[in-house]
Amino acid sequence: MARGKARGLVGQDAGRWGAGPGPGPALRSAAVEEAAPHRGPTRLEHDSLGPVAVPVAARWGAQTQRAVENFAISGEPMPAAVIRALATVKAAAAEVNAQLGVLDAPVAEAVAAAAREVASGAHAGEFPVDVFQTGSGTSTNMNVNEVVAHLASERLGRPVHPNDEVNASQSSNDVVPTAVHVAVLAALGRDLLPALEGLASTLRRRAGELSGVVKAGRTHLVDAAPVTLGQELAGYATAVEHGLDRLRGCRGRLGELALGGSAVGTGLNVPAGFAAAVVARVAAATGLELVEAPDHFEAQGGRDALVEVSGALRTVAVSLVRVANDLRWMASGPATGLGEVRLPALQPGSSIMPGKVNPVLCEVLVQVGAQVVGNDAAVAFAGASGAFELTTAVPVMARNVLASIGLLASAARTFDERCVAGLGADVERCRRLAESSPAVATALAPRLGYERVAGLVRRAVAEGRPVVEVVAEELPEEAEALVALLDVEGMVGGAGGA
Repeated sequence: MARGKARGLVGQDAGRWGAGPGPGPALRSAAVEEAAPHRGPTRLEHDSLGPVAVPVAARWGAQTQRAVENFAISGEPMPAAVIRALATVKAAAAEVNAQLGVLDAPVAEAVAAAAREVASGAHAGEFPVDVFQTGSGTSTNMNVNEVVAHLASERLGRPVHPNDEVNASQSSNDVVPTAVHVAVLAALGRDLLPALEGLASTLRRRAGELSGVVKAGRTHLVDAAPVTLGQELAGYATAVEHGLDRLRGCRGRLGELALGGSAVGTGLNVPAGFAAAVVARVAAATGLELVEAPDHFEAQGGRDALVEVSGALRTVAVSLVRVANDLRWMASGPATGLGEVRLPALQPGSSIMPGKVNPVLCEVLVQVGAQVVGNDAAVAFAGASGAFELTTAVPVMARNVLASIGLLASAARTFDERCVAGLGADVERCRRLAESSPAVATALAPRLGYERVAGLVRRAVAEGRPVVEVVAEELPEEAEALVALLDVEGMVGGAGGA
C-alpha cells in the first residue's frame, strides 16, 4: 500500500546507525502528504489541546499530527541519525527509570524494546515531522515518544503514555540536544574521520612517490622558486591531518550531554543518578565517549559544541577546496594550460566537444565546500539565537552539521580513491617549466645582490630567453659558478615531501 512507499522515502537513509539526512528540501515527503488532514481513513487521537484526526495506519499520535500539519515547510524530515540516537536514549532511559522506581518493570521493558526497534532503523517512515519545526525539537521528541508508546502498547497489551512513561525523567530541552550530540559524534567517528585519514594517507604516500618531480613553484599565480610535486602533496596531507586534529578536538565537548537538566537546566523531575546512568548505557551501546554535562545551564542554554564542530568542518572544506583547485590548475590543458599533472579520466567532459575530459572530482570538492561553508553560516546564525536557558534552533543545526559530515565524508573518500590515488605527473614538462621560469634567478641574489639579479630577470623576460643564457652572456667570467647555482635540483631543499 502507499504507506510502505512513504516510509521508504522518509527513511531512505536509515540503513546505517546514525546515517545522515534524508530526502532534500525539493522532495515533498510522501509520509507528510499521507499524514495531511482528511487524506484517507483516520482515527481520533487527543492531546492537551484537544482531539486530532490521525491516519489509521500511523503509529504516531496527536502531537505528531499537529506538527505535520503546522510545519509543512520543506518536506525534509529530521535526520534519521537524530531519530535513531533519540530512540537509543529512550531505551536506556526506560531501563534506568525502572531501576529507580519511576516505571514499572513491564512498562519499562516494553518501552525499551520498542525504542530499540526504532533505533535499529525499523519504522523509519513513522517520523515525518519537518526539520524546520519548533526550535527545541519538541515535535520530533514527541513523534518518537508517540511511536515508541504505540509499539510498547502493542507489546504490553495496554496503553503506554508517550509523556508520562516514554518521556519519563526527560524534557525535549535536554534529550534532543543529547541525541543530536550522539548522532554527530557517531557520524564523525564512523564516516568522516576514516575518510579523511584515508585521504591524508594517500596524499602522504603519493608525496613520497613523486618526491623527485621538480616543478615551478607559484605564488599569486605567478612563477616562484622551484619546488617538488612531492612537497606540495605533503603540504596537502598535513592540511588534512590538521583538519583531523581539529575535528578530534571537538569530541570531548560534543561528548558532554545535556540529559538530566530537564526543562531549564535545574533537573526538575529528574531523579538523582538518572542522567549519569542513562549516559553510561548510551555510551556502552554506541561505543562513544560520553559524560553528563558538568554544567547543565551551559549544556542547554547554548549549542556551542555544534557551532565549534561546524567551524572545524568548514575549515576542512576550505582546505579540500584549496587542494582541489591546485590540482585542477596543475592539470589544466592539455595544450593551453599548465599540464604538469594528469588526473584520472573519469568521464567525457562535454556534450559538444569530443575528447574533452574535465577535472570533475575537483569540481565536486569545490561544490561540496561551498555547501559546507553555507551550512556553517546557518549553524553559526542558529547558535547565536539562544536566549536564556535554551537555544531554539536545534533542528536546523543538527541537519546542517550532519549534512556537512556526510558530504565531506563521501567527497573525501571519492576524491581519495578516484583522483589522488591515480594522479600522474608529466615529469619532463614539470622540469622544463621550472628551469624556464625567471624565478630561478632567486638563487643568484645572495651572490650578485637583489638589484643586479632583477636587471638580469628583466632582460631575460623582455627577450624571451632563459635566465641562464643571459647570465652566461653578461657574466662570462662567473658563468660556470652561477650556472651551477641555477640548477633547480639544488633549490628545492632536502624536504622531498615523503
